[in-house]
Amino acid sequence: MGHNVEKNRTRNLGRALVVFLGLLLVSCWVFPQTVQQQDQESTRKLKSSVSPEYPELARRLNLKGIARVTVTVAPDGRVTSAKELGGNPVLVDALIRAVKKWKYEPAPKETVLEVKFEFNP
Repeated sequence: MGHNVEKNRTRNLGRALVVFLGLLLVSCWVFPQTVQQQDQESTRKLKSSVSPEYPELARRLNLKGIARVTVTVAPDGRVTSAKELGGNPVLVDALIRAVKKWKYEPAPKETVLEVKFEFNP
């Protein structure tokens, strides 16, 4: 009898975990498409940007989610590099292609920024 109670308790805990994770994933996808920048040193104003294109592969696979990259911005405002921080590789690649075209206001020194973009077609 005790064995069945333990099995039911484990089964119920597993179901609760699945429901929690499902709700967590849904909450990540409900919010509209956003671009966020976080600067570790100072604020750099974005002069011009292009939105990442939603990749055809992602559309076919119904991929959604947040891609995160760090960008290095030269004193003249050019993005000199972009590196993956997290997210689906297909979405991250699309974000990297876009941020490499961005231009920032000039600043006295190089800046490293974090950019997050939610792909939610």
